[in-house]
Amino acid sequence: MRYSSERKEAVLKKMLPPNSRSIREIAEEEGISAGTLYDWRKAARAEGRLLPDGDQTATGWTATDKFAAVVETAAGSSSTCLKLRRRRVSRGFLCASGRV
Repeated sequence: MRYSSERKEAVLKKMLPPNSRSIREIAEEEGISAGTLYDWRKAARAEGRLLPDGDQTATGWTATDKFAAVVETAAGSSSTCLKLRRRRVSRGFLCASGRV
C-alpha cells in the first residue's frame, strides 16, 4: 500500500518527543505494519532527523540522537530546555547549561 507524504509525516511526528510513542503502539493505532514504520523511521534518520526509539529510558536514544537533542536544545530558549529536561531526565541528555 502507498501512503501520502502527509500521512507519513503525521505518523513520524508521533515518534518524536514529547510523544515518543513506540512503533508497536503506532502500528496498532494506525493500521500500518511495524515493518513499514521501521522503514520510515530508518529513512528519516538517514535524512538526519532526530527519531529516538519509543521507550522511555536512555537506551531508547542512540549517541547520535542524544547529541542532536543537546544541539537542538542549546539554541532554544531556557523555557524550552526546561520543558524538555522535565520530560526527558531519564533519557540522559544535557541542556546547554550542562546539567540534566
